[in-house]
Amino acid sequence: MATIFYDKDADLSLVISRKVAILGYGSQGHAHALNLRDSGVDVRVGLPATSKSVAKAEAEGLRVVTPERACEEADLIMVLVPDHIQGSLYETVIKDRLKDGDALFFAHGFNIHYEVIEPAAGVDVAMCAPKAPGHLVRRTYAEGGGTPALVAVRQDASGKARELAMSYAKALGTTRAGVLETTFEEETETDLFGEQVVLCGGLTALVQAGFETLVDAGYQPESAYFECLHELKLIVDLMYEGGIANMRYSISDTAEYGDFTRGPRIITDETKLEMRRILDEIQNGSFATEFILENQAGRPTMKSLRRQSRQHPIEEVGEELRSMMPWLGKKAN
Repeated sequence: MATIFYDKDADLSLVISRKVAILGYGSQGHAHALNLRDSGVDVRVGLPATSKSVAKAEAEGLRVVTPERACEEADLIMVLVPDHIQGSLYETVIKDRLKDGDALFFAHGFNIHYEVIEPAAGVDVAMCAPKAPGHLVRRTYAEGGGTPALVAVRQDASGKARELAMSYAKALGTTRAGVLETTFEEETETDLFGEQVVLCGGLTALVQAGFETLVDAGYQPESAYFECLHELKLIVDLMYEGGIANMRYSISDTAEYGDFTRGPRIITDETKLEMRRILDEIQNGSFATEFILENQAGRPTMKSLRRQSRQHPIEEVGEELRSMMPWLGKKAN
């Protein structure tokens, strides 16, 4: 079993002694900036003057400066902009402002693992990656708790990069819940695999295929939506709270028997072989190359697939049914 690290294993004073720049103020950026600030860290948020997030950050009492000035002032830079932006941001803003002894931090290993970003030898390169969306990272911290996180070191120029990463994790509140030490390679490859095969790609394809099968067989689209999408949250919540065994304990015997006997007919040996092929593409870098080239070309494939997915009948049916459920939160744009 892996060793889990907690508050007692981290020295908060290490990150408090630093000047920290948070680049980006999205889901993770706002949580990192606010949690570190409230832990006593000297934080500045680096944002372009035209960013809509400037007003949000300033409303929280954070000091906002340009990304260039943030990097000039700081000796620890946390990069929290989207993956496809990080390479150009590093080249144009960060690279020439890094000094020996500085630290460059990430919350996802993509650009370091695939060598889009190659920092100079005198810089510590580390990761602190909460395993939760930013709003939950912030909320649990404010409540006195925390979310689990991963910590990794890619380049230990100072000899204390690991200790600094643990200190950052403590300021973020994640050592309250527990921190697992990993590598940039493992974090990146398992994260991409989980997104593509289970959490996003596999799940949405399964939901849409189930919906289509029922509708094609003559059942009402509304019934298909409830059975294949709406009730999914109930099942996932049970698994989140207590694992697969907890979910199976909580559902009916009919559902449990169907789970055991029919599930393996959906996820077959052929499906697992395709999972392995997807993992190979992640490990050998071909997915990363494809994604980088897609962005360089202006995202034509991604834009087309987005349009197609929004036109799927399950979206139209879902929109109508969710309008009948005022207790649901407002959808994302």
